[in-house]
Amino acid sequence: MRLKCVKGAKERVEASPYLILDPLEYKGKYQELFNNNNPIYIEIGMGKGNFIIENAKKYPDINFIGIEKYDSVIVRAIEKLENLEIPNLKLIRMDANNIIDVFDKEIDLVYLNFSDPWPKARHEKRRLSSHEFLKKYDLIFKNKKNIIMKTDNRKLFEFSIMSYTSYGYKINEISLDLYKDDITNNIPTEYEMKFNDMGFPIYKIDVEK
Repeated sequence: MRLKCVKGAKERVEASPYLILDPLEYKGKYQELFNNNNPIYIEIGMGKGNFIIENAKKYPDINFIGIEKYDSVIVRAIEKLENLEIPNLKLIRMDANNIIDVFDKEIDLVYLNFSDPWPKARHEKRRLSSHEFLKKYDLIFKNKKNIIMKTDNRKLFEFSIMSYTSYGYKINEISLDLYKDDITNNIPTEYEMKFNDMGFPIYKIDVEK
């Protein structure tokens, strides 16, 4: 997918009070940043932010951190946050490959929503549900390891099921067509709304270790 260049995105993102400019500074100290001992949930690849923002508004007793690599994408979340005060929400601009550089045994749940499927076999290790990344998550989870994933890509979903279970995760919940199941409390991403409107099934899995 080719990203559109957004004029002034970098400056607008860095001016936002929601952005953590130097996340390495807070490694192991994110509860101090939020000034509470509430659980910390992160979304890796937050896109335009609908999911993480709505979750933070709905669950004020949970701290949320949205992670996104590109200024041209994260700036859309920043726009949604203008004139809003959500004290339990922060954003980080970074590559997911560097996640162990900014967190240390302090995350309670990881959301993976509509991640890049990296369809070629030689790129398998780049998938956010690969063993390569599960090893990284081991180093950032506080105690229990919990991952919730949604995707429209069936091959990525099948790969992820095998990856999670072979790594020792147990399946708490699974759906092969989320909107045909009896779902409750579902907060959609922008991609999710788009793909559902087009009639594509949305796959979801909740795993724990």
